[in-house]
Amino acid sequence: MPTAPYGSWASPISFADLTAGSTAFSAVRIDGDSLYWLEAHPDQAGRTSLWRRDLGGSDGEAVELTPAPTYVRDRVHEYGGGEYDVRGGVIVYSELTDGRLYRLANGSPAVPITPEGLYRYADIQVHPELGLALAVREDHSGPAEPVNSIVAIELDDSRADEPTVLCTGADFYSTPQMSADGRLAWTQWDHPNLPWDSTTIMIGTLAGRSVIDSRVVAGGPGESAVHPRWLRDGELIFVSDRTNWWNLYAWRNGETRALHETAAEFCLPQWMFGQNPYAVIDDDHLLVTLNRSTVLSVGVLSLITGELELVTEPDVGASAVAVGGGTAAAVLSYPDRPGSLATLDLDRRSWAEVRQVAPTTMPAEAVSLAQPVTWASEQGPVHGWFYPPANPEYTAPNGMRPPLITLSHGGPTACSFRDFKIGYQFWTTRGYAILDVNYGGSTGFGRDYRQRLIGTWGITDVADCAAGARAMGDQGLADPARLVVKGGSAGGYTTLRALTSTAVFSAGISLYGVGDLERLALDTHKFESRYLDSLVGPYPQAREVYRDRSPIHHVDELSAPILLLQGADDKVVPPNQAEALAAAARRKGLPVALIIFEGEAHGFRTAETIKVSTEAQIYFLGKIFDFEPAEDLPEIMIENLDTA
Repeated sequence: MPTAPYGSWASPISFADLTAGSTAFSAVRIDGDSLYWLEAHPDQAGRTSLWRRDLGGSDGEAVELTPAPTYVRDRVHEYGGGEYDVRGGVIVYSELTDGRLYRLANGSPAVPITPEGLYRYADIQVHPELGLALAVREDHSGPAEPVNSIVAIELDDSRADEPTVLCTGADFYSTPQMSADGRLAWTQWDHPNLPWDSTTIMIGTLAGRSVIDSRVVAGGPGESAVHPRWLRDGELIFVSDRTNWWNLYAWRNGETRALHETAAEFCLPQWMFGQNPYAVIDDDHLLVTLNRSTVLSVGVLSLITGELELVTEPDVGASAVAVGGGTAAAVLSYPDRPGSLATLDLDRRSWAEVRQVAPTTMPAEAVSLAQPVTWASEQGPVHGWFYPPANPEYTAPNGMRPPLITLSHGGPTACSFRDFKIGYQFWTTRGYAILDVNYGGSTGFGRDYRQRLIGTWGITDVADCAAGARAMGDQGLADPARLVVKGGSAGGYTTLRALTSTAVFSAGISLYGVGDLERLALDTHKFESRYLDSLVGPYPQAREVYRDRSPIHHVDELSAPILLLQGADDKVVPPNQAEALAAAARRKGLPVALIIFEGEAHGFRTAETIKVSTEAQIYFLGKIFDFEPAEDLPEIMIENLDTA
């Protein structure tokens, strides 16, 4: 076993493995005897397509229903989701290139059912028995911010007439759900709230092509009530955090009851449409996903007894679930291997793999298993996952400790799980340690933990990341002189803020990170346009706070070299922020590298971008920490490198 410095180890994970591991399954549905899902491929410029497979036997072939160039995706709220639905063999999907909805049925060519225009559609629900589809529409045709509404679209109208508006007046809508007796349920909320802050679940009666007798079922100030679903007997299920945790409730005729009170969460924050955190099996059982302090599981919940039976092994979770007849389906995640699309026999409680996220040839002993870690903060314990270096082919020199990459997740109302991530193993097999921080504000620990970030973005998250990195160094798990902070989007802001307000880190990597909070407040999309009201303060009243917490205004306090990776078409965090920060670092004489990727938006989708950006990170850290990576890498221009 050769001895080599941490960071210089040759990894069994190639760049091809890394991009293959980015293939993603989502939006699982079961209709009749068929399983449907979306599949995204970085090697096709990130194109997402709809697939189907018969459930009749294990030998069924998967069929791509929307071959290239069709791109099944929407951009409502910019993040999209709920791109398609299928019922009774009728499929309605959103085409990314023109934003229109298309009907696909009986093997016939796809037919547009919405008009051309500046419209986007999400959260599609198909109702062939009523001859319509429901959707959330975002109208970009006016001079002001987009107008959101719930609309009904005629399925059999090839003229693609204007949809009928059913619900309007609120700033945002999601999850239109129709009951068997013609009642409509949905979620709505208004600025400055986001769906994890304060929402309202409404119901009304569909009369012709209009909704009458609307009333509130759940939610209000200080409560996030989301994901309504009807049972066949007319009872309405929903999720609410009214007792600190996103738990499940049932409503009927004005009476609400808790289904299973527990210190865990039955959904994730609604960043995207089309989430299915639970599914109805029958009038007594739900298939549910559970997030207990970012440890995931899947279970069957009895509505009568409240008993919860887990149907996965420990630490196996699902991002979404679907049920049809005696079969369920989900995209499963595992702590020690890539995820898979799988089906569940509800009678036998047995899972069968349909399709792997990606094959992996890495030996089991090379897998770095996440270890739960906590450390102290002024607001209480902070949680994270620590991944030690792991590679059976190498040993490090005596007394050497590994460089640590401290990761700050996006959102910032998101969280990091213990699931297998090929991108993490890519680094740990090269001799890096990783600390994945669930800083105050993260999901999975209750509303109170989530609200630690209210008014303190750029303070709480930074302090938690810095304290976590120091704790790993103090415990001998990492080299205190080689602490890297890295993040994307909101995590990129935390990265930049950590480098301008602390002296803990010796390098930083920002992927499409926020450098200027004021610019973000003035130049972002509708969904997040008031997000900073709660995270920072109302703008422009709190303008001085925005400026004080913006890294771009504190470059004189920049403490370490920076690598900036940015998409040219990013509407969430415009590239001018990365350019301004790079220029400021350049003027100060700090080592800085800026790479802008044409054709990429907020988040990198193509295999080539993923490869090039990762090569750049390895090269950058090799130069900053003065060691030779195992690979021959393309050079990137690091300005002021001789000053490092």
